[in-house]
Amino acid sequence: MTAMPLHLMEHPEDVSIVRLPSGVEPDFDWQRGPLASLTRTADETSIVCATDVVPAAARSEGPFRAVEVAGPLAFSAVGVFVDILTPLAHAGISVLGLSTFDTDWVLVPRDRSADAAQAWRRAGFVITPTTLSGGGS
Repeated sequence: MTAMPLHLMEHPEDVSIVRLPSGVEPDFDWQRGPLASLTRTADETSIVCATDVVPAAARSEGPFRAVEVAGPLAFSAVGVFVDILTPLAHAGISVLGLSTFDTDWVLVPRDRSADAAQAWRRAGFVITPTTLSGGGS
């Protein structure tokens, strides 16, 4: 891992990934949530969006928890995804990885998010929720 432990931030909102046929434009409000992404290939259109906006008839997977690497990360950074994904592979947790211009994201199945957090902590990562709550007035 890098000299300083990576800080991972788990977003509380559920996200899903939706598959549409190639070239099809989404006809739902997919741009909400902590992460919204539309990716096109010659074979498909994939959309990551808030789970609560996924149409009932859509082909989808989820819910996932979106875990963001605190960034921005330098484009010259090498091995970030390997460092992040290795503890999850050892724990048998299947994930979906995405990158944006500033950082990397890992979508962890919601029912495995506590296992992922435990695996990351054992590997020396710092993982926190994106919103902190506490007592007080």
